[in-house]
Amino acid sequence: MTDEPRDVVPALPCPRVPVRGGGSFPVHRIYCVGRNFADHAREMGAAAPASRAERGQPVLFLKPADAIVVDGQATYPPGTTDLQHEIELVVALGRDAPDGVLDRNTAQRLVYGYGLGLDLTRRDLQAAAKAKGLPWDTGKAFDQSAPVSELLPAGAVGELAARTLSLTVNGELRQQSRLDQFIWDVPDILIALSALYALRAGDLVFMGTPAGVAALHSGDRCVGRLDNLLELQCRIAPPRV
Repeated sequence: MTDEPRDVVPALPCPRVPVRGGGSFPVHRIYCVGRNFADHAREMGAAAPASRAERGQPVLFLKPADAIVVDGQATYPPGTTDLQHEIELVVALGRDAPDGVLDRNTAQRLVYGYGLGLDLTRRDLQAAAKAKGLPWDTGKAFDQSAPVSELLPAGAVGELAARTLSLTVNGELRQQSRLDQFIWDVPDILIALSALYALRAGDLVFMGTPAGVAALHSGDRCVGRLDNLLELQCRIAPPRV
């Protein structure tokens, strides 16, 4: 009989998101969608498709699971002078996907529930990487870059297209859009992801942001809402020195 392998460094705890009504959601991966609202694509200098037939493929990227923030406070990150907010619908997967590319019905059945997230972005680093044709990781995948609200089971949210996503900063409305303005809806995105990754229970998907992204500063207070169903509060704490 052999001994169990010994960890040579302490194991870190699994990141978890609270669920309304009790319990927690252990996070496996965080997938993100870029340019999923036409107005935001245009404000970023990209072309927006005129029809579903012209959509092409969605822009996909990842954040580390331990980038989530659930206590309502994110620290202004190092290496940037242009931290920006992007309010997003977050999709939480409650089942493993079967092998192969999903169909729409199977994709929707994977969804456990929904939340709100802030895709915090070091815009200056992202812009520099884009200008050189390099990956966006330094602009997107940093510590505390993914504040997340509690999750609400999908049945309590109902039809997404009728819902409105919004963000205020220090009481000023910055972003607002109905979710029927998605270029790629939830099943579309899960289908695209399933062609590239093995989707698992515990995955979160940040669905993209509407127009109105702008700078955040130390002390700013963000409040994201999905109608009167979900609220995300986040304060930007001063940078560590």
